[in-house]
Amino acid sequence: MPQTQISCPRCRQIIAANVEQLFDVTYEPAAKQRLLSGQSNHARCPHCGYDGRLATPVVYHDNEKELLLTYFPPELGMQVNEQEKMMGPLIKQVVDRLPPEKRKGYLFKPQANFTYESMLETILNKDGISSEMIKSQQERVLLIEKLIQMTSADARLELIKQNEKNIDEQFFGLFSRIAQNAMQSGQEPIARALIELQKQLLEETAFGRQLKESVAEMEAATKVLQDAGKSLTRELLLDFVIAAPSEARIRAYVSLARGGMDYVFFQNLSEKIEQAAAEEKTRLESIREKLLGFVADVDKQLEARFKQAQEFVENILKQEDVEKATQENIEAFTQDAAEVVNQLLRQASESNDYTRMGKLQKMVQVLQSASAPPPEIAFIEQLLQTPDEAAVEQMLSENEEIVNQQFVDALSGLIAQIESQGDANPEAQAMTGKLTEIYKVALKRMMKKNMG
Repeated sequence: MPQTQISCPRCRQIIAANVEQLFDVTYEPAAKQRLLSGQSNHARCPHCGYDGRLATPVVYHDNEKELLLTYFPPELGMQVNEQEKMMGPLIKQVVDRLPPEKRKGYLFKPQANFTYESMLETILNKDGISSEMIKSQQERVLLIEKLIQMTSADARLELIKQNEKNIDEQFFGLFSRIAQNAMQSGQEPIARALIELQKQLLEETAFGRQLKESVAEMEAATKVLQDAGKSLTRELLLDFVIAAPSEARIRAYVSLARGGMDYVFFQNLSEKIEQAAAEEKTRLESIREKLLGFVADVDKQLEARFKQAQEFVENILKQEDVEKATQENIEAFTQDAAEVVNQLLRQASESNDYTRMGKLQKMVQVLQSASAPPPEIAFIEQLLQTPDEAAVEQMLSENEEIVNQQFVDALSGLIAQIESQGDANPEAQAMTGKLTEIYKVALKRMMKKNMG
């Protein structure tokens, strides 16, 4: 969302921030994540270091859960009638967006929240997240803040030992999101501190060591499968699983190659078990039991992801302007959501549901447009097919309007990206050479054009 110029609450310097008052998740599902993650109405001042929530009135709406919440910061010191005047147009916007059949009684009784936290708690409770779970999350956030503030590794270690029961999968997931937000918002000192802290957490906690092992095994499994390439078969995959040095490696194979672990795969494993001697038979039976458990876990995760993606796509299809709604939620489209769109389009085609097909095709067009490479990249791909420098000159001459600073920068970036792969890749070396030729010709042409 576009940023707004505001005065820093502390030093009054002008800074940029994401200010948002209406979070209508029925109209825009991605709005919920912006509110819960703190992406909106949060300011970081590069001048004085202020980092905190902005005193912004908020209206939150979810038609499916019949939620219409309001929050008005008490520090603004406004009378109730003034608050209602400010909130009224936002609530009217919510109601106007809904078709008549969706307008229910809850819309006439907005639920006022006296604190920001109580509003978030109400939203999360409706999602089945209890107050105890919210409190546990807050404790983890507080622990991360304390660890970041400590400059002594020994002091951090002591605090880590005292709170090791809270340093679990949820803790590392939260830690990862905080680190990503710090990097994306340009908070380099905090990002560096988090990287150092992460190293210590991975070394000094039981879950951290387990996570570190899982990552290492995932990388090793990925390399094995990539090396197999097109020669990978169910039989070869089974050999990899049987030879896996650890349970974590087996889990990694399941995560990466679940599609190959079908009925035939398990039938082959059963045949090996039947033919094996006593001790080996016991080992293979243990592997089969673990595999079945890991496959069930992956299937549950995939099912949950698919359901979430399907709900997301269906919410957008309900909007009056599907094309606009898709564009507004483009960043929230995952690969799962894109697959759901394709699947729904096939189903609509098979059932001759032309109305639904039309909406889905509009969605596909927006997604394809968003995923298309920039014009300069598409042009570079064409240039890479040219046989020699003369042909490059000819193409550049015929497409003079594309040869600008942005085009030259794109070439330079591609060259740097491919060179970072090292000298071991002959294909990368050949492409670097070709791109360098194109870059020299394009740079010379652009300089001539700039000189008139």
